[in-house]
Amino acid sequence: MPIDVTGLSAKELQTLIAKATARRKALAKRKPVAEVRRKLVSLAKAEGYSVDELFGTSRMVREKAGVPARKVPAKAAAPKGPKKGAKVEPKYRNPANPEQTWAGRGMPPKWLQAELAQGRKLEDFLINK
Repeated sequence: MPIDVTGLSAKELQTLIAKATARRKALAKRKPVAEVRRKLVSLAKAEGYSVDELFGTSRMVREKAGVPARKVPAKAAAPKGPKKGAKVEPKYRNPANPEQTWAGRGMPPKWLQAELAQGRKLEDFLINK
């Protein structure tokens, strides 16, 4: 994340340098992430919990911490159906203009909304095949 310092005054630059130095010192005092992760995993395990139960972390995080992956049953394959957004045959047709059709998905077209508002039923517009 580059910071454009060309427009900063000397006082603003000095403030930025002081903040950056303080942040660098704070980060240097921290223990390495892997060490903290191992401590958390071992503490959770000692109390009878898994990291997933406590934090909902992924398997990759557990493996990096040196905790073996637990056996999880494989998910069943998703049914092979039509793709999202696939075209479907129209179910309803405008009797006044047969070129206007609707598949029954999403918002009804304005012509159908107008007809339904006049008291007609959706079944009146079904396409009989």
